[in-house]
Amino acid sequence: MPAKLSVNLNAIAMLRNRRDLPWPSVTGLGRIALAAGAGGLTVHPRPDQRHIRFTDVPEIRALIDDEFPDREFNIEGYPTQDFLDLVQRAEPEQVTLVPDDPEQPTSDHGWDFVANADILRAIVARLKKNGARVSLFCDPDASEVQIAAAKSTGADRVEFYTGPYGACHDDSAKAAKELEKLEKTALLAHRAGLGVNAGHDLTVANLPGLARAIPHLLEVSIGHGLTADALEHGMAGSVRRFIAACQG
Repeated sequence: MPAKLSVNLNAIAMLRNRRDLPWPSVTGLGRIALAAGAGGLTVHPRPDQRHIRFTDVPEIRALIDDEFPDREFNIEGYPTQDFLDLVQRAEPEQVTLVPDDPEQPTSDHGWDFVANADILRAIVARLKKNGARVSLFCDPDASEVQIAAAKSTGADRVEFYTGPYGACHDDSAKAAKELEKLEKTALLAHRAGLGVNAGHDLTVANLPGLARAIPHLLEVSIGHGLTADALEHGMAGSVRRFIAACQG
């Protein structure tokens, strides 16, 4: 089966926050995305609330529960106590843990699973006790030792940081090399019993190549590229374009 598409709403929220007005509506566009076939919605609430606000989280939870109960809510972030409390209240189907500094503009690297195994193990156990599937942000060229350490935390999946691959949009030879790294690491994760997600700078143009390289890819979380595409094709149209791209 092709990877499911989870639409990241952060870019929409950031645009809304430029004015003290309720539009564009985060939940409204989330509803359009789900109605067009998206498998779920993703948010990354940061402490400064510069895009997704904490108040958005229960509204998105209610949207999925009331109108699209077969879809998933994915909340990603660095596991501070405030983040873990927010997640516990929202009860998302998936939590994606990232090693970001709160001041980072966006996620740009994966966990050092070896160095953080004990910390992650305790957090993963807490999240899974609350019923969430747990995914850990992972570098695209993680070693076998790192993947084994990720598996030891009890996590269900890893999400590959595909930024280096996405950055090669104008260099096909370099993109092919980055894709080889992702393919190799995906095989290591698959053999270790970890599901594979991916996200960052994925587009309609580069997503088919990723899908072909990782045939067992389970989910892609896409925000910036999809939101930019929606300026031309509308949210529903872009969701359909990205779902088609997931076919490989």
